[in-house]
Amino acid sequence: MLHGKTILVVEDEPVIALALEDLLLDGGARPLFASTLAEGEAKVAAHALDAALLDVNIHGKQSYPLARILRAHGVPFIFASGYGATVHDAEFAGVPTIAKPYSLADIEGALTEAVNALAADE
Repeated sequence: MLHGKTILVVEDEPVIALALEDLLLDGGARPLFASTLAEGEAKVAAHALDAALLDVNIHGKQSYPLARILRAHGVPFIFASGYGATVHDAEFAGVPTIAKPYSLADIEGALTEAVNALAADE
């Protein structure tokens, strides 16, 4: 599922970002990293993305504005959270969310779900 795909990862914790890079590379993906929402927005504007993984909280701010931009560009995305079962605003209630720590299988399963949901909406 991930092989050859460009995946935007927005994560503000360097250790988690490095672990995610290893997981995604093991899955054959091409990860692009951003540690701020502004950097994430710049990556969306500059790159053709196949999917995205967004930490729910980036430096104390929710990543929902970036999620809206991804949705407008037709890029499937998932959320990641270190807070367990995160409840999102109604607008994002159906977006798959994985809890930290996660595995490659968790990421692949959630991204597959997000891609399928986007295809069903079209």
